[in-house]
Parts: sequence; C-alpha cells; structure tokens
Amino acid sequence: MRIVIAEDDALLREGLALLLRAESLDVVAVDQEVRVKMKIELDANLLINAVDGRRPASGGRGGVMGGGFYDPVMALLHRAEIRPTKLELLSAWLPRRPWFLGDTAAGVERVAAYRFDDPAGEVGIETLLVRAGNGPVHQAPLTYRGAPLGGADAWLVGTCEHSVLGRRWVYDACGDPVYAAALAGAVLTGTGQAQEYFEVDGRREERAPSMGIAVDGAGLAGAPGIDAVDQVDDGDPTRILAGSVELAVLRRVGDDPDLPGVRLTGTWEGQPAPLPLAYVSPR
Repeated sequence: MRIVIAEDDALLREGLALLLRAESLDVVAVDQEVRVKMKIELDANLLINAVDGRRPASGGRGGVMGGGFYDPVMALLHRAEIRPTKLELLSAWLPRRPWFLGDTAAGVERVAAYRFDDPAGEVGIETLLVRAGNGPVHQAPLTYRGAPLGGADAWLVGTCEHSVLGRRWVYDACGDPVYAAALAGAVLTGTGQAQEYFEVDGRREERAPSMGIAVDGAGLAGAPGIDAVDQVDDGDPTRILAGSVELAVLRRVGDDPDLPGVRLTGTWEGQPAPLPLAYVSPR
C-alpha cells in the first residue's frame, strides 16, 4: 500500500508516521511519500492526512481483495481563496485557442469537472468542462504546480495565489507529462477519477463528483511509463504523443470523432447520454 502525505509540513508527516506505527504498521520511509508494509488491514478513517492509492477494477472503498490490500484513489482539496480564479484564468486564455467557439465577452461558466491522481502527490490534475455564453461545452484539462514546469511556457495558462498553498502555476495539461501519464493510466487500467474530499476538523468530508466518467473498449496490459511529452498538436482533438501511446483529447465535447483506441466518456447533469472525452491508443 502506498500512502502519500498531502501536507508539506514535516511535523504532520512525522505525526502520521507515529499513527501508522501505533497501528502495528512497519514504516519504511518518512518523506513526502511514506511506504508501509501492511501487517493489518488499515481502516480508511485512519487516512487523515495521507491519501493516494490504486482503485481496484471492481471499485470499492478499501479493504482486502485477492489477498492484497488496496485503498481508493483520492484527492485532498483545500477550502481556500484563489485569485484569480480558475474560471477567470480560462476566460482570458480560452478565446486565444484555435479551437474555441463562444461569446468571448460572456466569460466562461463551469459545467462539470473531474480529477485524476498524481501518484507522487506533487501536481494537481483537474479537467474542467466549461461553456462561454451559448457556445459548446469545452474541455480544459489543467495541472496545478507549486513551481514552473521547465520548457512548458507555451502551455502556461497563468498563475494564481492560493490562500493555503501559495503561488500556483496553472498549465494546459495537454503539455504536462504528469497529465499524460494520469490520463493514459486512468483509461487503460480503469482506475477512473479521483474521489475528492476536504479535511474538516480532523475528519474526512467527501465531495460528490459533478460528473461520471467511464471507459469503452479493451485496455492494454497496464499503464505505460510516461516521463515526457514528445509532441502536441493543439487542435480539436488535441493529439499528444507521449511514451508508447497517443492521446487524443476532445476540446469541444459533443460529436464523436470515432477515433481508434480506448475511449473515455463522460456524463453530467443534463447530459445523461455518455459523450466522448478522450482516446488512448498505442503508437
């Protein structure tokens, strides 16, 4: 089982390590990532400041499966003020994209969103579905980083000030290798979206997802290793070459381009029929 501390504070990391030892768990390392060798089943309520795992193919919320332990993929969210907001950043950035359609004076409104997990616990990965005026629904995958991503200036949406985390660099995720790896893994292994929750007075408060995602088609044997993005064609769909796969991210959600590969689809309030969001195929 892998547990990733969702706090930068060293005291909190040490506190979690003590908690794990108290539960008869063998702590192998204490850093931004704590690896433990399971000796007993860890109740999900003990995961106060540590989240991140692999969602089993059959779903579930943690326990024993096939002789091994697992816990669901989760995303810790902070109740914080963000200036400028994500929608304000997108209102300025989207109209400059060649695939954008909509009323540029109307600004953008949020339709729905879903998140993926970064196993390293360093990068926030969120895909927003937004609309400008009466225009079509656009898909805008974003990554949030605590420092600039080298060589990715062309993909920078903007920076914002987060009242908890400080300055954040917001990128068009199609140019970020962490997103490419997360999308490929979610589609090819069926891990799905990350479950979102807040920490409120030391207890976990889950946030219901605003949309559902699912996978159509046969996946590959496993998630490919991706540490760099080789090429991006910023059209609609946006095509990403990374490692052993090609990713196609639909920017205007609606029509099905019927591309080859395994398809990620989404549903949300007012859209009960699944619509394609992305495709993943081997290179």
